[in-house]
Amino acid sequence: MTPPDGPLLTAHGLRKSYGPATALDGAAFSVRPGEIVAVTGPSGSGKSTLLHCLAGLVRPDAGSVTYAGTELTAMSDAERGALRRGEFGFVFQYGQLMPELTCVQNVALPLRRNGSSRKEAERAALGWMERLEVAGLGRARPGEISGGQGQRVAVARALVTGPRVLFTDEPAGALDPFEGERVMELLTGAARTAGAAVVLATRQARVAAWSDRESAVRDGRSPDLRRTA
Repeated sequence: MTPPDGPLLTAHGLRKSYGPATALDGAAFSVRPGEIVAVTGPSGSGKSTLLHCLAGLVRPDAGSVTYAGTELTAMSDAERGALRRGEFGFVFQYGQLMPELTCVQNVALPLRRNGSSRKEAERAALGWMERLEVAGLGRARPGEISGGQGQRVAVARALVTGPRVLFTDEPAGALDPFEGERVMELLTGAARTAGAAVVLATRQARVAAWSDRESAVRDGRSPDLRRTA
């Protein structure tokens, strides 16, 4: 177990290429328990690839990712999958809710996949939906709600399992400024209450401003850590 004052998730020397295109070229990163770090940079700089490597969604070509003292890049696919189901949460730009399920069923889905009963999972899901101010939308389907409401539901789904790290990729990128600000306020507040670290990939300064500090990525490299708060 990582000590409370030490990094929870670290990466060193990450390299990743897709054919002739280099996405990461020696990137480094760290986040402590409960800390919010914005991974910033323009489109195509390697932000999303870095996030995917940190979360174990993609294997880097070189370098290491360590989570809670364990080498993530040495784990099997099954081990990384179990980690993503229990220790990690995810919020993407367009929410990626399942349209055939109600909102409460979407939020409860990670718990159901982990073996919880429907009643237990939906009770927990409604609790998180209340925190994200969408409890009244439990029986609605994703196609019947606004984009901002959908992102709040996606945040509730990401946090319902009690993850130690929340990965977010442009969580306000598809929203208007007002909705985006509200989503970020609720997302960061809920994560802090839950004690989850947040890795926030964004090219928007107004979104990065919600973080404790920034890790800037340029041309696949992350040379600096700039404190913003």
